[in-house]
Amino acid sequence: MKRLVAAFVIALTAAAPVAAVAQDYGRYSDTAAASELARIAEVEMAVMTPMRDGVGLATNVYRPRDATGPLPTIFWKTPYNELAYSAATTRRALGAVSRGYAFVVQNERGRYFSGGDYEILGYPQTDGYDALSWIAAQPWSNGKVGTLGCSSSAEWQLALAAQNHPAHAAMVPQASGAGIGKVGRFQEQGNWYTGGVPRNLFFIWLYGVDNPLRAQIPADMDQATRARIVRYNDLDADKPDIDWKTQIKHLPVSELLSSLGEPRGTFEELIAREPNDPAWREGGLYHDDMGWGVPALWFNSWYDVSIGPNLELFNHARQTRQDGEAADNQYVVVGPNNHCAFARLGPDFKSGDRDLGDASFDSEALVYAWFDRWLKGERQAFPASTPHVQYFTMGENRWQSSEHWPPRGVRTVRMYLRSDGAANSLNGDGRLSLEAPPATEAPDRYRYDPMNPVQTIGGGDCCNGGLVTAGAFDQRPIEARNDVLVYTSEPLTEPLEVTGFIEAVLKVSSSAPDTDFAVKLVDVAPDGTAYILGDTIFRARYRDGYDRPTLLVPGQVATVRPTPMTTSNTFQPGHRIRVEVTSSNFPKFVRNLNTGGANETESEGVVADNVLHHAGDDASYIELPVVY
Repeated sequence: MKRLVAAFVIALTAAAPVAAVAQDYGRYSDTAAASELARIAEVEMAVMTPMRDGVGLATNVYRPRDATGPLPTIFWKTPYNELAYSAATTRRALGAVSRGYAFVVQNERGRYFSGGDYEILGYPQTDGYDALSWIAAQPWSNGKVGTLGCSSSAEWQLALAAQNHPAHAAMVPQASGAGIGKVGRFQEQGNWYTGGVPRNLFFIWLYGVDNPLRAQIPADMDQATRARIVRYNDLDADKPDIDWKTQIKHLPVSELLSSLGEPRGTFEELIAREPNDPAWREGGLYHDDMGWGVPALWFNSWYDVSIGPNLELFNHARQTRQDGEAADNQYVVVGPNNHCAFARLGPDFKSGDRDLGDASFDSEALVYAWFDRWLKGERQAFPASTPHVQYFTMGENRWQSSEHWPPRGVRTVRMYLRSDGAANSLNGDGRLSLEAPPATEAPDRYRYDPMNPVQTIGGGDCCNGGLVTAGAFDQRPIEARNDVLVYTSEPLTEPLEVTGFIEAVLKVSSSAPDTDFAVKLVDVAPDGTAYILGDTIFRARYRDGYDRPTLLVPGQVATVRPTPMTTSNTFQPGHRIRVEVTSSNFPKFVRNLNTGGANETESEGVVADNVLHHAGDDASYIELPVVY
C-alpha cells in the first residue's frame, strides 16, 4: 500500500484548475487523497536544499498546477519519515495546495534522505534560517513563508522565531514545549526536566529517533535518481521492540539504552547534564533572552507534556517588544485533548475517565484563516477582533475567550494542607482548608522507597512507548497508598472556576540528603471519582536555584516550590478540591534514589522518611487562580 500511495503522489496526470475553496478531504481514503493530490499538484520529490555548510536537506515541494503568480508557502520540517509514504503528509499537502499554497516538507539534518549528522531540534538558527532563504528565493515564491507543525515539527520553530527572518511571516507551533529551554519560571530544557527531575519519555523517544548507525544515500547522487529511491525505499530503521514497562526500571538510568546494545548517542550526552548546564544553550532550544519576531498562533493542551512553559512563552512573546507587530499578534488555543490531538476535538469528547461534553473546535479552519491573513494579506480572514486566548474550561465543558492569560479578574486563593498528623491515603484525615493551621498542628509523615514508587496514572504526557496514557484518569488507586498524602476540601456549595497557574509551597524535611516532592491537583466528583487536573514535581536539591544545588540537612525544615501547574477547570457544587503530595510519579519521572549523589549514574537507592510540615510559620499550601 505504501508504494501504491507513493506512486499516486508522483504520477503525472492531466493539468486541472485548483478549486477556489478547499474541499472536505477528510472523507477521502488514503489512496484517493494521494490520487487527488497528484491531480491538482506539481510535485518535486527529494530536492536537496543546500545549507550554508554544503549539506543538503531532502525536501518535497507541492505546488498548485497552473498557478498564476507567486505563491505563499507553508513549511513543515520534520525528523520523521514523512517524505515518501506518509498519508498524513499527503493530506496536509492536499489541504494546502487546494487553498492556493505551496507546501514544503523537509527532513531534518541527519534524518532519512537528508545529509549530515542528526541533532535534536534540527539546527533552527542555521538550517531553519537557510531553508526559509531557499524557499523565498524560488521563482514560484511570493517571499512569505508560514511555518506549521506539531510536536517535533513545532519545537524547532521557536528558536527560528528569534532570528526574525524577513520571509518568516507567520507561524503555527502546536504542542511545542520541547523546544523551550528556559522561559520565566520554567527551566525544563526541552522538557528533559520538570523541577530538575528528568522525564522518561525522551529516553524512549530517542531510542526510535536517534540512529547513529543509519544508512545514507551518497551525497553526490543526482536528484532524479534520489527521488526514485525515495519512492521505493524509506530508510526507516526497524529496531527491536522493547518491553518498556520492564526496561524503564533499569538502573543506572544512564545505561537505559546502552544496556539494549544501542551505540552511544544523544541520550548519553543529555542525561549527563544538570538543569543549569551551559551546553543547553548550544543547541536549538529557545531561551527567553533571545527575542521574538514572528506573529504566532499557538495550539496547546491541558493534558500535554508542558502546558505551563507553553503558556509562559505565549505571554513572553507578547511582552517582548523586539518586533511590535509580532508582539501584538500572538494568539493561543488551549484544548482538553492530548498531545497533537486537536483534530479529535468534537462532540461527546472524553479525556481519560472524564466526559467533557462538546469540545468541538475547527482548528484547521483557524490555521488557514491565520495563514490567509499573513501570507496572502487577507486581513478579514483573521480579524483583529479574534480573541487572543481561547481555552476550554473543564467542569463547565465549554470554550471561553479572553484577551490575556490568565484572564482578567483572577484572584489568588490560598488553601492550606492540614491534618491531625495522619493524611496518609484516601482514608486519612488530610483536609484542604482556607484557614491557616495553628502552630501546634502535627506534621504528616510517609516513607518513600524508590524501589516501590508511586505509579503514574494519567495527567499530562506523551510519546512514551505506551507507559502512560495521558488524560483525566481516576486517581483513587494511587490515593489508596500509605505513602501518598491526600488533602481534600469540603464539598463546594457554588461553582468555583480555577483558571491559570497553580502554585504550591511545601515545608518539608527528610531523613535523606535529597529526595523529590510530587504534587497533584484533583477534581473529586460527588461519587468519589478523582479526576487529575495537573501534576508537578521538584527535586529538593534545587530549591535554592538550579545553579546552586544544596543537599538537605536531615530533619531540618526546607521550603520547596514546585514549578506551577496550569489548567482551567470549574469545580461544580458537590465537588471537592483535592491535593496529593508524595515523592514519586513513575514512570513519568525518573525516581530519586535519595542518596544525594549523581542520581542518574547510581544503581542503589535508600529509603527516605519524608515529612510535610503545616503548622504556624511552616504552613504548606496551594494557591489557586480563581475567576470571580
